[in-house]
Amino acid sequence: MNILLIGCGKMGGAMLRQWVNHGGNSFTVADPAASDLPAGVAHVSKATDLPAQEFDVVLIAIKPQMIADVLPAYTHALKDGGIFVSIAAGTSVASLEKVVGDAAIARVMPNMAALVGMGVSGLYANDRCTPQQTRDIVALIDQTGTCIAVQSEDQIDRLTAVSGSGPGYVFEILRNYVAAAEALGFDHETARTLVFDTVTGTVEAARQSDLSLEELRNSVTSKNGTTQAGLGALMHDGTLEALLHGTLQAAYARAQELR
Repeated sequence: MNILLIGCGKMGGAMLRQWVNHGGNSFTVADPAASDLPAGVAHVSKATDLPAQEFDVVLIAIKPQMIADVLPAYTHALKDGGIFVSIAAGTSVASLEKVVGDAAIARVMPNMAALVGMGVSGLYANDRCTPQQTRDIVALIDQTGTCIAVQSEDQIDRLTAVSGSGPGYVFEILRNYVAAAEALGFDHETARTLVFDTVTGTVEAARQSDLSLEELRNSVTSKNGTTQAGLGALMHDGTLEALLHGTLQAAYARAQELR
């Protein structure tokens, strides 16, 4: 596919690097401030530098508040039968339709793990998208990690609460885990190694196992042992469960408000 990327900030740039590494598509970036683009990526500073009906995909990676002012100038660049794809957080398909009209539109919610090719993204396609277009965009986003197609924007809001905002929760959990390790007497770098490698290894073990998470937890918890003692403190009065449920519900409610 021939793809136009409008905006190339942190998220757009991270996804672009993954796409270029995979190969198979051609890219043009429209961003007056873009620099250090991957080799082979074309660059323009303004919409008037682009020919009409040139691109199969116009990918919107600018700030949501800029869309109404910036996007109209680029609509001419999309081929007949092409698709607009937005990674602008909180911008609904209905809002995009007000700008580009009756067009095929896919809304994508990525997360920052796309920086390392391990992102988790949700995709919602409007009724104007053909099944082939949806498959093509899912395959494109899959190159940045994993893409899950959902059937409604409400599901995108729910996914935002889990994976879109999820890195923030994980960073905060890791921060406190590292601080607790330091409080036990480890220096900062050793604490980071212990925590990061424990988390990474445990997640991969769970991913490869056929056991449920509860079964896996029980398998490493000896009666009256150290793990049981630690879990007793961690799970005291159901606080952890309540915190995680409350966290996701709060993020979901805010995602609905933004849309």
